[in-house]
Amino acid sequence: MTNSESNTQIKHHIRFATPEDIDTIIFFINAIAEYEKMQNEVVLKKETLQTYLFGERPMAEVLILEQNDKEVGFALFFHNFSTFEGRPGLYLEDLFILPEYRGFGLGKAALKKLAAIARERNCARFEWVCLDWNTPSIEFYVKQGAKAKKEWIIFRMDGENLKNYK
Repeated sequence: MTNSESNTQIKHHIRFATPEDIDTIIFFINAIAEYEKMQNEVVLKKETLQTYLFGERPMAEVLILEQNDKEVGFALFFHNFSTFEGRPGLYLEDLFILPEYRGFGLGKAALKKLAAIARERNCARFEWVCLDWNTPSIEFYVKQGAKAKKEWIIFRMDGENLKNYK
């Protein structure tokens, strides 16, 4: 039986995370880091993440992705701003589904939910980045109608460079 044939028995649910989900969110952050071979870059502290996701002034939001009542993935997103549009955008930092639960439509459902949130919040755009070696994800995003913005190069200042740049 193929994934599409078995979809009739699969129930998806996408919900906003609550403070009680913090350990689940950390589990998925570690899982995506392992998938991306970046485990050594995970230095988060639970209390800090709790503050920035659920504190007085949250900086990001999380959707918990469930399949048949089991938490199998997450999407972490936040708002950026388009100066040309004069409106906010929605930026997807991470979308991750455990490998054994991929191919059943949950990733597409998550993107549709995020696009709906962007529309509800009058966002000018919905965007994300993808590692250049992640061919399955790139193909999935293109199939959904997303376009790669190859003319843009991401620059990052972090760690010691950010700390010492004054």
